[in-house]
Amino acid sequence: MKIQLKEIPVRDVAQNFVNNEEEGVIGYGSKLNIRPKYQREFIYKDAQRDAVIDTVRKSFPLNVMYWVANEDGTYEVLDGQQRTISLCQYVAGDFSVDYQYFHNLTHEEQEQILDYKLMVYFCEGDDREKLEWFKTINIAGEKLTDQELRNAIYTGTWLTDAKRYFSRSNGAAYNLAKDYVNGSPIRQDYLETAIKWISSGNIEQYMSKNQHTQNANELWMYFQNVISWTSLTFSHYRREMKGVDWGTLYNSYKDTSYDTDVIESEIAQLMMDEDVTKKSGIYPYILTRHEKYLSIRAFTDNMKRESYERQGGLCPMCGNHFDLSEMEADHISPWSEGGKTSAENCQMLCREDNRRKSNK
Repeated sequence: MKIQLKEIPVRDVAQNFVNNEEEGVIGYGSKLNIRPKYQREFIYKDAQRDAVIDTVRKSFPLNVMYWVANEDGTYEVLDGQQRTISLCQYVAGDFSVDYQYFHNLTHEEQEQILDYKLMVYFCEGDDREKLEWFKTINIAGEKLTDQELRNAIYTGTWLTDAKRYFSRSNGAAYNLAKDYVNGSPIRQDYLETAIKWISSGNIEQYMSKNQHTQNANELWMYFQNVISWTSLTFSHYRREMKGVDWGTLYNSYKDTSYDTDVIESEIAQLMMDEDVTKKSGIYPYILTRHEKYLSIRAFTDNMKRESYERQGGLCPMCGNHFDLSEMEADHISPWSEGGKTSAENCQMLCREDNRRKSNK
C-alpha cells in the first residue's frame, strides 16, 4: 500500500460540504466521501465536538487522519470522520461553541480556522489492504465495535439496506424494539443482535452469504416476527424483559402454543420469589425450565456451617465423614418443588453425592 502525508486546510475540506440522507456526507469539493458505507454514524457528544473546534482555534495539533484514494480521483475517510464532520458542521454554521457560531467570529478568527492544516495520510491500495489499515488504525480514538468492523468487511447492497432499518436513532428497529433490545442503533447493536438471532450466532457467515443480496427484507421481517411473538407470548411488559435473548427463544419455541394467562401468573410468582436473584432469567426459564437462568440464591456460609454441625460432618447420602471444605450445599426440598434457600432446608453433601444428585 502506498501512503503519503499531506497538509489539507480546513477551508478545502469544508468546500461543498453536504450532509443529508440522499447524498450522504461529502466535502473537499465534492471529492471526499466522509462517511463511507463501512463507517459508523456520527457519535460525538457535544463536548467532544466542541473540543475539536477549541483545539483548532488554539492552533493545537489534531490527531493524524487517514483518507483512501480511489481510482476515479475521489477519496474516502478511513479514519477521522468524527473530527471532519465536527469541523465542517461548525464552518457551515450548524452549531455554536461558547455561544459563538462561525459567523459570529471576526474575519481574522474565521481565517485562522479555515487556514488550519489537517495532517492527512493518503492511502492507496486494494480493498483488502484498505480494510487491514482500517482495522489497524482502530486501536486509537473512538474504538469500533465488533459489528462496525464487520460492516467494514461486508459492505454491499445488503448492508446498505439493513442499516436503513437497524442503524438509525429513532429508526424502524429502534422504535419497534427499544423496550426489548439493549444497546444503540448507531453503534450497530441492533443490527448485530438481529443477525445473531437469525444466524444462531454465525454473524459473519450470514453477512458473507448475503453481502450482495439486493435487500435485507429477510432480516427485517424476521426481526419483526421475533418482537411480535415476544409481546404476544409475554403480554404483560416488565423492564426485566429488555436484553433477554429473545431471538434464540423464538427460534426454538415459536411453534409451541402457550396459555398467556398461565405464563403471566407464574412470572408474577417468580418475580416475588426472593430466591430468584436474576429476574430477567425468568423468561427463558418459563420456556426451557432450566433453573440456571434464575441464579437461585446460594446458601450463605453461616447456613452451610449450621447444617454441617447439625449433621456432625457426615454426608447423609453415603454416611462418610468429610471436612466442611470437602462438602457442598444442597436443597433438601428442591427449589422447583417449593423448597427455600434457608438453613432449615440446607444439607451438606460430599462432592461426589452432590454431583450424582444433580445429574439425576
